[in-house]
Amino acid sequence: MEIGVQISDKILHAGSYFLLTISWLLAYGTKSGPLKYALIASAVFIYGIIIEILQGALTDYRQAELYDIFANFTGISVATIFFILVMKKN
Repeated sequence: MEIGVQISDKILHAGSYFLLTISWLLAYGTKSGPLKYALIASAVFIYGIIIEILQGALTDYRQAELYDIFANFTGISVATIFFILVMKKN
């Protein structure tokens, strides 16, 4: 059984959601605490799920993939941890 996961596509997903999350954290999170970070990360994650559902429902040439959602979550998680450990200290 072949899964058919394209690693490069998942790296692009993770990278894109890393940048999106960092952007939101920098815009709204520099003077905030953990609750704000969790809200931003959750909002970006929900956005990613909605986009996956819409591309599966509204297009013929794209499909919704659970692995894309996992990759998005990875990018969001890494961005949030990076922001808390590195950016917040400065």
